[in-house]
Amino acid sequence: MRFSYQGIDGRRICGVAIAVAGAGLMAALTGCQPLSATAATSGQPHGGHSTAASGGHQTASSPATSSSSSGTSSTMTSTGKGAYSFTTLDNPAGPTFNQLLGFSNRGIIAGYFGSGAAGAPNKGYVLVRTRAGFRIMHENFPGSAQTQVTGLNDIGVTVGFWSDMNTANQQNDNFGFYWLRGRFHTVNFPTRNNASPPVNQLLGVNDQDVAVGFYNDAKGNSHGYTYGIHGGWFHRVTINGASSVTAAAINNRDDVAGFFTNAKGTTDAFLRTAGGRTYTLAYPGASMTQALGVNDLREVVGVYTVGSGSSAVTHGFTWAPGHGFKSVDDPQGVGSTTINGVNDFGDIVGFYTDSAGNTDGFAAVPAGQHPLPGLIGATMPTGTPTTTMPASTPASTMPTTTPASTMPTSTGSVPPAPSSTPPTFSGTNS
Repeated sequence: MRFSYQGIDGRRICGVAIAVAGAGLMAALTGCQPLSATAATSGQPHGGHSTAASGGHQTASSPATSSSSSGTSSTMTSTGKGAYSFTTLDNPAGPTFNQLLGFSNRGIIAGYFGSGAAGAPNKGYVLVRTRAGFRIMHENFPGSAQTQVTGLNDIGVTVGFWSDMNTANQQNDNFGFYWLRGRFHTVNFPTRNNASPPVNQLLGVNDQDVAVGFYNDAKGNSHGYTYGIHGGWFHRVTINGASSVTAAAINNRDDVAGFFTNAKGTTDAFLRTAGGRTYTLAYPGASMTQALGVNDLREVVGVYTVGSGSSAVTHGFTWAPGHGFKSVDDPQGVGSTTINGVNDFGDIVGFYTDSAGNTDGFAAVPAGQHPLPGLIGATMPTGTPTTTMPASTPASTMPTTTPASTMPTSTGSVPPAPSSTPPTFSGTNS
């Protein structure tokens, strides 16, 4: 079933057609796991509430917030570079666990609800921005037990992964997918060296319909790749000396961002240019850094961890050529924020853990822009779209955790954004 909406992102109006499937869910996304494996049972649905905070580390203590079903409230001001206005956007169908993972230039957001625990499967959806607010459109791979919608582009293609399992131990099989012109297609990297159960995920896609993702081998190590939707080709994404590589995002310049683990267990972020140069990004003083999104200006977003074990805390970050790193926390999730996507306007999406233990999805715009609206309700289609299930090779599997590590702080240079000179950053050119 197809629905057409006029979406508005505050800068321009655009039309988009969304096809919606029946049921679905997915297993936990690498780099996007919640701090707790289970979702809290308390909490109320968020229609969308807005707060403003600096992007600086722990700058938003005791935030003043208010809520409304229209998401029009906006409180708390702050100064300093890297400030954002945040809006919590939780699907009322699963108010205790939401993750938002991608944000297109057309004002459409990809995500899912449900922790993935037995009886609480992941269910995919997209949020389409309209003049009245964000409209929920459910998107689940036909016949799946779980679905996560992890990425999208500006021409109507979404990607993600699905599972036919929802086990108590959350050790579920994963199969990548893309949705194009009303049809779902399964994508699995062609290899016989798969984990058991297999894990294969698509995490991002650009406007040339080139997707990125990874599979896990029999030892549980991840292997990143790019996939051409129209040609059906696969290219490996490799990092010298890495034992595990996850390709998490791709922009329209064919730059790929993600993260890798070396033989010592150190996990760093990377930016790989279309020309083949790889740059390591390590947040200073962090025990782990993962890049999860990149836009056409080569602004990278992701998550870093400080400390380890029970004392570990996570913060979102942005990194841009010539500007370096900025730590970003949702004011309601200081120490538990992940940024998973960024569009060309600098708008970001991600998730945080609130004081009740719930995982909440958020979207944010740079300071000075009008805050994003809330939700206007869910659309629950009754039809089932036409699907194609092309023959594919078995998928592979991915680890449920990423080793903590110590980040290097060496210096290198990164390729410039268009019409700029090469800046410097804290990282390593390999």
